Amino acid sequence: MKAMLIHGYGDVDVLKYEEVEKPKIKPDQLLVQVHASSVNPIDWKTRKGMLKILTGNKFPLILGFDVAGEVVEVGAKVTRFQVGDAIYGSTSFPGGAYAELAAIPENLATHKPTNLSDQEAATIPLAALTSLQALRNLGNIKSGQKVLINGASGGVGIFAVQIAKALGTEVTGVCSSRNLDFVKSLNADFVIDYTQEDFTKGNLQYDIIFDAVAKRSFSECRKVLTSNGIYISTLPLPEVIFQSILTAFIPGQKAKIVLENPNSQDLNFLKELIENGKLRTVIDRTYPLQELTAAHLYSESEKAVGKIAIAVIN
Repeated sequence: MKAMLIHGYGDVDVLKYEEVEKPKIKPDQLLVQVHASSVNPIDWKTRKGMLKILTGNKFPLILGFDVAGEVVEVGAKVTRFQVGDAIYGSTSFPGGAYAELAAIPENLATHKPTNLSDQEAATIPLAALTSLQALRNLGNIKSGQKVLINGASGGVGIFAVQIAKALGTEVTGVCSSRNLDFVKSLNADFVIDYTQEDFTKGNLQYDIIFDAVAKRSFSECRKVLTSNGIYISTLPLPEVIFQSILTAFIPGQKAKIVLENPNSQDLNFLKELIENGKLRTVIDRTYPLQELTAAHLYSESEKAVGKIAIAVIN
């Protein structure tokens, strides 16, 4: 099969499009013909060696987590899928999706939403699961609360806005001037242009602040959190780690870090939202797998509005 892989860490020129052996599946895995994937910041951070403490130095390495495609083989212990099923889901860490075939654990996949194309479905798993688990599992989100999403037009932010609305909250999205109307179209109740206004210096307070782009610290956000408000970041920076440990043991405001936990139950929850018209994806650009270098560069520019899709097999 063809795959995009790396033989070492570095800039985009370490990405190589090569012929490799197809994966051998375990009894609890599916072999999936990958129709589409997507780019998430963790992909290029892994490529650069920023997660070396987790990924080690075992090469070659196929990156990518998000998968939409067709089941072509099932392991002996698989019970929920059969050959020919259209699925979407995640690979195991540290990846494997940037290839024509991928081994997917059964518990990290579910049937693809009926109203999405493969490319649309492939943009959902990592980013939308991050949003759902941040707001529901860490934020203990409740109907009627006030929620602020920093980075509301980005790959994670677009889902966070919609999920927070679907769960009955009042949502404020923070983005740049050019994306104000777009974030409003996601049903945000209010939008703040960060180039004109610093939300951390405002007079309003929020029950949850989800910093989907990890640009503002817990210390900066405390003034605009309610007395029991929760700040959630996507990046385990030293300050956030320290504050999350400290605030876990004292009453009042909390700092937390979301680490996405892929699972079929949450994918099914997202599937229901999608099929009921409460959650949609937005694709900024689509690149063929052979042009993954350009896709990574565009993701690194932080200019994408929504998601970057990768077309693998049409």
